[in-house]
Parts: sequence; C-alpha cells; structure tokens
Amino acid sequence: MKVERNTLSRRAEILEVLQDKGEISVLSLSKRYKISDVSIRNDLAHLEKKGLLIRTRGGAIKSQPVNFDLNLNQRLKTNYKEKQRIGKKAVEYIRDNYTIVMDNGSTVLEVARNLKGFKNLKLITNSLPIADLVADYPGIDVIIPGGEMRAEMRSLVGSMAEKSILNYHCDIAFLGADGIHFDMGISTPQIEEAALSEKMIQISNQVIVVSDSSKFGRKSFVKFGDLKEVDVIITDKSITEAELNTFNNLDVKMEVV
Repeated sequence: MKVERNTLSRRAEILEVLQDKGEISVLSLSKRYKISDVSIRNDLAHLEKKGLLIRTRGGAIKSQPVNFDLNLNQRLKTNYKEKQRIGKKAVEYIRDNYTIVMDNGSTVLEVARNLKGFKNLKLITNSLPIADLVADYPGIDVIIPGGEMRAEMRSLVGSMAEKSILNYHCDIAFLGADGIHFDMGISTPQIEEAALSEKMIQISNQVIVVSDSSKFGRKSFVKFGDLKEVDVIITDKSITEAELNTFNNLDVKMEVV
C-alpha cells in the first residue's frame, strides 16, 4: 500500500510540474525521485494512457484536450498578437495568379488581412468575415460555396458546401486547428467544419496550418487531417522545444514567428 501511495503521489507531482513547465524529461525526473529511468517511463506511459500527457523522446509534454468551441469574437481576442505575426508570415507562400482556399479560423482571418496587393488571386472560403474583408481588395476574386450558415462563426457548412468545394483545384489551403497532436493529427470541435476542411485538403497542392502554440498537444473532437497531409505549420515562439521535437521525424516544415 505504501508503494502504491508513493507511486500515486509521484505521478500527481509529475503532472503538477508538467502543468507549470509545459515539458519534462525522464532524466530530470529520475534524478528528482531517485528512481530508475524505467520507473519514470512507466509513470509517463500510465499518464499518457489516461490522456494527461504526451510522451516524447526523452520525456513528455502536456496534453490539453479541447472538446468545446468558441465563437468568432472570443477566438479573435485569444493570442491576437501571435496570430497577427502568423498571418503576416503565411502570405509569403502566396504568389500572384494563385488560387487559394481558406477555412473560417480566426488565425486564417489574419492571413486574409494581408492579401492586399496580390494580383489575379482567386480566393475560395466558407468564412463570411473573410469574404467581406477582402471584397474590396483589388485583384482578388472571391468565391463562396453554398451551404448552411453556422451563426456563431459566420461560416457556411454542410453537404452543399462540401460538393461545391470539390469543383475546384487550389494551389494552397490555409487551415486553422483547435488541436494539433502528434498521433491524432489536426482536429476541431465541429463535425461539419471538419468535413469541409477535409475537402479543402483534398483539392490543394499545398496545405498550410496556421495556429498559435496553445493548440499543440491538444486533441479536439473531430480529426480532419493527418500530419503527413500537412506541408507547413506556422506557429508562434511560445511553442516548446519538446513540442517541436515531436515533428522531427515528419516531413512537415515548421515556421516559428
């Protein structure tokens, strides 16, 4: 019983350290508790099975499940400066005469703010705020798929939107994400949004995910893509070294701004 209590207490402390620092190493924990690396790895494996952390090579990072959704105004206020930097970086991948598709994410909206000045650009989006934003930008043709309006995000979703999207071919898809997880991939709380984002991936030569660092390690409700389908992830400087290391073996370019 004493051994069991010690184990439970240690695992609780590990989670507290992880919550505070964002990442932990097997070596540091082994020294702290004066036990073997094997015992620490068993602790981390146990906690990972419960969805409380994500193991990495040599340690772990915290896992933050996301199974709820925020409206657009709430999203726009969250990590706004980081989203601005990400948006400015993302447009470096765009060239005149491109056809691009954008979902309704708040970080994707920051990409759209930087589209002024491009020539002969075609933009497909299910986001009414993005369409309204660029409507007066010279040199950009805006295409909006049909569908049902999701009021809280001012976006169009549903089977009509999905069928419409499949009629196009795009150079780049710019997608937001509520969760970016090494195993689960990219995810969102909304089933219909996920279905449409899947189609955007299918029709695009290049897939760029724009997301602030708070989304890493999270699993949201519905997966809409594997990390192997993503070409570039643009995020902010608050991403941890451990989180970056989880992508080392994947063919995904990480842009940190």
